[in-house]
Amino acid sequence: MSAPGTPGAPDRRTSPGRPGRPAHRKAPRPGRDDSPDRLYTVTGGRSRTHSDAFDLVTLVVAECDPTPGMQSEHAAILRMCDYPIAVVEIAAELGLPVGITRILLADLLDTGRISARHPRSAPESAQLPEPELLEQVLVGLRNL
Repeated sequence: MSAPGTPGAPDRRTSPGRPGRPAHRKAPRPGRDDSPDRLYTVTGGRSRTHSDAFDLVTLVVAECDPTPGMQSEHAAILRMCDYPIAVVEIAAELGLPVGITRILLADLLDTGRISARHPRSAPESAQLPEPELLEQVLVGLRNL
């Protein structure tokens, strides 16, 4: 058997019959073609939503189950939103850009199929504990 790189030995760094092409290229996921034509079709030609209801951490929950004849991306969103899930997680799971996912979510929100809410921060009236109390807790933890 001859060593790679010697005359007559197959070059394993390139695909057979395709000189210059890598032998191990990551194959696209079946059904997930992110070509501009597909994204245009998925969104019905829209590039923006009319709503600012969704940012990356907005939590989405399904209000109903998918129905027959529903767009496959809408149905997938409803199936994954049985519990609160962030927009960025939905986009990652679908394998779609966040902007496209927001458009799909806006469709579902407009028809009442999902609920969306932004995670709330602590109310302004909430106060932090006194520094002395925090110090006592720290001393207690160190003594454990």
